[in-house]
Amino acid sequence: MVPDQNVRSVAQDGGEEDLTFLSSDATEKKKEKRAGLVLRSAEFRKSREHIWRALDDMIGRVEKHGVRELSPEEVRRLPLLYRATMSSLSVARHIALDRNLLRYLENLALRAYLVVYGPRRGMLSCLADFLCRGFPRAVRSMGPHLLLAAVTLLCGVLGGYLLVRGNPDMFSLLVPGDLAGGRGPGSTREELIEQELFAPWPGFVHTFVVFANSLFRHNTMVGILCFGLGFALGIPTLILLLYNGLTLGAFLALHTKFELGVAFLGWLSIHGVTEILAILLCAAAGLVVAEKIVFPGRLSRLDNLALHGRKAASAAAGAVLLFFVAGILEGGFRQLIASTPGRFGVALLTGCWWLFYFCRCGRGGSDGELR
Repeated sequence: MVPDQNVRSVAQDGGEEDLTFLSSDATEKKKEKRAGLVLRSAEFRKSREHIWRALDDMIGRVEKHGVRELSPEEVRRLPLLYRATMSSLSVARHIALDRNLLRYLENLALRAYLVVYGPRRGMLSCLADFLCRGFPRAVRSMGPHLLLAAVTLLCGVLGGYLLVRGNPDMFSLLVPGDLAGGRGPGSTREELIEQELFAPWPGFVHTFVVFANSLFRHNTMVGILCFGLGFALGIPTLILLLYNGLTLGAFLALHTKFELGVAFLGWLSIHGVTEILAILLCAAAGLVVAEKIVFPGRLSRLDNLALHGRKAASAAAGAVLLFFVAGILEGGFRQLIASTPGRFGVALLTGCWWLFYFCRCGRGGSDGELR
């Protein structure tokens, strides 16, 4: 038994020595592999660094002074250097051990991508193109939807007018208290004239800053609701239009009761031409979305929305600019021009301008692309 134990002991000691040897051997291999990676990383950086520096120099000059800063030869080399840098980035992610190098290459590749594939025009140029071509084209392509929105609003106006003329107490049901502003069946003619239609001008800060900003935010919220609710098949959009028409008709009936209908229309028209047009544009854009969901045609609903969604969004975005103009007119010029003929004159000018703008601007060979 003793010899067997000795043999077993020797075997165990030898096995431990073998395991220690194997462990040290694996560590040496890891060190050799790491040293090989370090060597390959250094050689990789040394062989390609001149490409990165050349691209970095070009991108820096373009970011400061634009593409015109580059010579024709540099413009030709720019995409080649960009592709070489992208290839370097792909390789570096596998062999480079320097994180700073990876971050540098990723940042350089992103900057180069924006120069090579980014837009060639600045923000002001894009805005000018949108206002001169994109916005009016989008509006012209929504003719039937705009007509449906206008008819719905007019039906609401007529309904509200008839309801309040028949029963003045209906005014409180159709017009919320915060929108009524103290006006109602109990108001007198003098109160409507002195506190509303021809109220004194409260000053520049209150009209052009405080009040105009409040009107712009409120009207923009209503317009965005009209557009956004188009995704619910357009039914909430039409209901919201009808409700706004009921409110407007209720106000008209209240003023005609005191023979102030013409004065009220003048008070409303100075800003209403622009404001109501903006609401109709948002509603029409929402109806475009609803139509493409309900009647996708040969395309799928998602593809149809992707194709026509930009047109609808362009109209809604342009309508926000109209809300801004309406806020300035309503907040400042409505009380500053204390004359009904003067107010109608401003309304006529703004109406003619919008008619010319949407009918004539942006016409050209590519006008049919958005239709």
